[in-house]
Amino acid sequence: MPLRVPAALLAATFAVAAAEPFLTSELVFPPEKKHNHASTIVELPGGDLFLVWYRGSGERTADDVDIRYSRLKKGSKQWMTPRVIADTPNFPDCNPAAFVDSRQRLWILWPVIMANEWHTAMMKYSISSDYKDVAKLPEWDLSDNITIIPRNFAAKIEQVFGPALAKAEPGSRAEKYLKNVIEKSKDKYFARMGWMTRAHPVELPGGRIIVPLYSDGYSVSIMAISDDGGKTWFASEPLVGYGAIQASIARKKDGTLVAYMRDNGPAPKRQQMSESKDNGVTWSAAVDSELPNPGAGTEVITLRDGSWAMIYNDLEKGRHSLAVAISEDEGRTWKWKRHLENKEGGSFHYPSLIQARDGSLHASYSYFVAEGKSMKHARFNVEWVKAGPREP
Repeated sequence: MPLRVPAALLAATFAVAAAEPFLTSELVFPPEKKHNHASTIVELPGGDLFLVWYRGSGERTADDVDIRYSRLKKGSKQWMTPRVIADTPNFPDCNPAAFVDSRQRLWILWPVIMANEWHTAMMKYSISSDYKDVAKLPEWDLSDNITIIPRNFAAKIEQVFGPALAKAEPGSRAEKYLKNVIEKSKDKYFARMGWMTRAHPVELPGGRIIVPLYSDGYSVSIMAISDDGGKTWFASEPLVGYGAIQASIARKKDGTLVAYMRDNGPAPKRQQMSESKDNGVTWSAAVDSELPNPGAGTEVITLRDGSWAMIYNDLEKGRHSLAVAISEDEGRTWKWKRHLENKEGGSFHYPSLIQARDGSLHASYSYFVAEGKSMKHARFNVEWVKAGPREP
């Protein structure tokens, strides 16, 4: 007589098997001498992965820089040959972000650098509902610029930096920096230009779309906000701190938005944090977190079980160590951390992170080694992160 195993026991057995830690990774293309940098990864509705980055002879000063993409078919291990998806002739196209909204539209957003300096960036974006054919470029429903007037910009800069300026030592570097930012905040042209993408946009439960932007001219962040699916835009107040740029957003259960930002300021280098209680319109002054940052991009996401995952360079100096951390208390502590890369001599940075429909995590990042530059993709699960050393 065959042995009958209770259904509950079978389900438990499969659940344990499904939760086994795993990590797989591969290069999207062989390393090359061209500058390949700043990727964003998304999962398309059919399960394919879609990756965008920029490529050229350099960055803002190289006029041949364009936006490339590659696609990994569901079930495949081979990324398609990269193709150009956006190119403004004779201008550098940099720092793209990608996003799939609740209407299953694919977005790409990127700055065109108008005069070979970051503070001359002009934001562009395109939205597509027709991107299922792997052999074809997406058909764009809408292509436009994001033009914004920062909300309460000069007042918020003065509110945060004014007291610090009053205490700064005369003639010091800090005094010069604070005076410069406060003065420039009153310049309409300078305040409205130079905003750039880095991390994923987010869509809130009510449909509001928030695109994190930052300025190298001010070293502050801001949010471009749309309540009509990308037809029109308005700006948040700035997220002001000592070099608080390249924001990435996680959402708490009570609706509070938490932005983690690259530290572009003085030592000690820490990821900076700011909070919004009104769906991204106003933000607290940026403060240092306990997480180190070497002046490099980071990304945080809210997982479907309510925990948070973060990918970042876990150093105060250097980009050779790239880690993923998990928090089960909305960022108060990060108990688990594990490295995707940790190799002296390489640079593994500007990461992007998503959770796929099957619960797995996917990361992409710039992969710089002696042989050249490429993009790398890693697939893993939360259990793999938790199987690493537990943080004290």
